[in-house]
Amino acid sequence: MKYLLSVYQPEGEAPPEVLGEVTRRLETLNKELHDAGAWVFAGGLHPPSTATVIRANDGDVLMTDGPFVEGKEFLGGFTIIEAPDLDAALGWGRKLAEATTLPIEVRPFQG
Repeated sequence: MKYLLSVYQPEGEAPPEVLGEVTRRLETLNKELHDAGAWVFAGGLHPPSTATVIRANDGDVLMTDGPFVEGKEFLGGFTIIEAPDLDAALGWGRKLAEATTLPIEVRPFQG
């Protein structure tokens, strides 16, 4: 079963010394995921200010710049993993939370 591990981060840039340490821990975790055969895909996202929201409404399509919602935290990146069950996925989510020091949401894909 595939799971989405969503990384929620606060607005603003992390200081370089913090970002460097987080990057090192993420590289270690990604290698562990690869070695375990659990890694499917991962990526970081640009800030919400770079987003475009597209809405279909009564035959019209409206596009607006900026995030869908305003908030102090936003989806900053994600990892898609393969895990045999929710407990295993939560274990990987815990490791990701420890590596990033950020909240991680673990959700199964449908089907």
